[in-house]
Parts: sequence; structure tokens; C-alpha cells
Amino acid sequence: MSKTERLILDLENTKIAFSTKSDKALNKMYRLFQLMKNNFLVNAGSSLGLIALKLKVPFTKYFIRNTIFKQFVGGETLDECKQEIDLLSKYNTKTVLDYGAEAKNAKEELDKVMNEVIRALEFGGQNETVTVATVKLTGLVQDGVLEELQAKGSLSAVNNERLEQLLERLHTICSMAKASDVAIYIDAEESWIQDSIDQITNKLMQQYNRDKVVVFNTFQMYRHDRLDFLKESYNNAINYGYKLGAKIVRGAYMEKERAYAAQHGKVSPIQKDKASTDRDYDLAISYCLDHVDTISFCCATHNMASTIKCAESIHKLEISKDHENISFSQLYGMSDYITFNLADAGFNVSKYVPYGPIADVIPYLIRRAEENTSVAGEMTRELKYIREEINRRSKN
Repeated sequence: MSKTERLILDLENTKIAFSTKSDKALNKMYRLFQLMKNNFLVNAGSSLGLIALKLKVPFTKYFIRNTIFKQFVGGETLDECKQEIDLLSKYNTKTVLDYGAEAKNAKEELDKVMNEVIRALEFGGQNETVTVATVKLTGLVQDGVLEELQAKGSLSAVNNERLEQLLERLHTICSMAKASDVAIYIDAEESWIQDSIDQITNKLMQQYNRDKVVVFNTFQMYRHDRLDFLKESYNNAINYGYKLGAKIVRGAYMEKERAYAAQHGKVSPIQKDKASTDRDYDLAISYCLDHVDTISFCCATHNMASTIKCAESIHKLEISKDHENISFSQLYGMSDYITFNLADAGFNVSKYVPYGPIADVIPYLIRRAEENTSVAGEMTRELKYIREEINRRSKN
């Protein structure tokens, strides 16, 4: 296909979008998303769910497992995820594994998270459709270490030892990632620890991204400084002779960031409006495409306009749809109309599949529910396409 021909990409094809869903599953999904449109129900349900789990109220886990857990989580274990991974693979969709349990502060809990990430990488090494595992640095180190490092530039003796343990865990993870040929996404977090995360991640990329990209940093474009930081990161990679791995996201801590800035008398790092975030997101993707031979990047978004813009740019630049340095990704249980239509069109696309014990992934599930209700138009769009597919099937 020449660049003079228009890219044919229909993200609104509901037959393709929901081809993995039975009629029963589709109707159940519709009912769940209808409930999640209600802010009061989401907030009340989140609070009550946490209380019920702590009090071990009968049938709480059963109810959560068969509603929000089943929609947004692949399973409690890697073995439970395999059926979903195989189903995604059938529809040309790869998997990003995310151990969703949030660590405590005890050393054994932090080591447990590391070991789970190692198991995910080993699992991915035996399954070619599992291409990435994720990790949050706050899941590998005690509270306060990254914040103290960023605020003071140095650490107390105790926290310095904890930092060394964090680096040991990360090197163990990255070595396994390289050996398994599975990449590792290091998630972005709050601005008051992000500089520490960036500093550590850059050093890991410098060591492990020599031949190919093993380690990816995450760039939250709802921050007004991240486009410049992306360019700075690229120049750093070129100067030090390694390849940049970049997961481009909009961000997940907006209200928390604004509250923190107000409380501490600081200027908020958040963009002045959504249009500015959208602009910088698309500019970041364009920058990555302009340097596609030396940047491996993931367009991680549920935004239809940004997805289409990226796909059309790939086409106009005459870059292969399945170029090894370009991928798209959406969260498991959401935006199937983007994921499966992209996959059907021949692009590299993955689902971000979290897993872990129900009690441990509750914080993740609450965030998913709250994000869904807070993103303007997202839930309405999900419901619109599900309803269209239900109606289409009823006519056939």
C-alpha cells in the first residue's frame, strides 16, 4: 500500500471489538459498566468492599470475583491467566503481565513482589505472546526511600541500605527480563518520587538496552514537563550509547498531584487543561515515530483520537504496521473496540493483564472503577459500543 492511499482503520467495528465475548458475557459487561457510571455507587461500593474483605463477610470474595475482578483482572495466578492469554493470542493480541498486588513495607513482602515479577518473566519466556511484564518501584522498596532521595539527594544509613536492596532486586529482574527476551515496563508514579525513579531507570536502560530495548521508562504526558523530558531522555540514550524504551501514557495521579502541590505550596506539575495533555501526548508519539529506529515505544492509551492519529502517522511515514519498535496497549477489560480492531488491522497491540489474589488487587480495582467514572465520555463510549453489538447480534 502506498502512502497516497488512505489507511483503512475502523475502530467502531463492534463485531470485531467483541468477538471474544459470548452473548452472556457481553450482557454482563453491559450491566456492570452501567453500574460503574454511577459515582455514588462506585465510591460506596469501593469503601464497603474494603470493609467487607477486612471483616471477612461471607460471599464478599465470591461477589467481587464474579463482577469487577473478572472484568478487569486476568486471574489470581499466572496459571489462571493462561486461558485469557491464549484467547487474546487467538485474536493477534499480545499480553503485558502486571502483578497487581501492592506491597507492604516488610522485606519479605518486597522480595515476594520481586519473585512474582521474576515468575511472570519466566512465564513470558515460555509464551511468545507475553512480551512484557511491569513493575512499580514502590512495590520493591520501603516507603519514604525514593522521596528522601529526591528531596535531599542523599539518604540516611538505613534508607541507603534499603536503596541498595532495591537496586539488587531491579538487577535481578532486568537480568531475567533479558534472559527471557521479555521487556520490563517501569511504571511512572507521583511527581515527588518520579525524579528518583527516572534516575534509577535511566541507569538500568544504560546497562540493559545496549543491543535491544529491555527496560522501558513511563512518561506521563499530563505533566507539562514530560515532553521535554522525553527528548532529554532520548539525547541521553544517544550520548551514552543505548536505546530508549518509552511507554507513553496520559497519567493516573492528577487529583493527588494537585492536592499535594496545594498542600506544600508548590506549582502543580499537571497541564493547565486536557487539550494541553492531548497535544503533548500526540507530540510525544510523533517524536518517537521520528526516531523509531532508536526508540522503542508503546502508545498506551484509551483515547481513540490519539490511537487513530498514531496509526495514520505510521501509514503516512511508510513504517510497517508490525514494526518491532512500535506497539499499542490498553487495559484488560476496557476499550476492546480499540484493541481488537487494531489487532485485526495488523498493528502490534497488547492487553495490560493484571493478576493477583483478590484481597491484594482491590486497590487496583478501586482505581480502575474510579478512573472509569472520572474520565469524561469513556464509560458512555464503552456502553454505546456494547449496546450496538448487542443490538447487532439480536438482528442476526
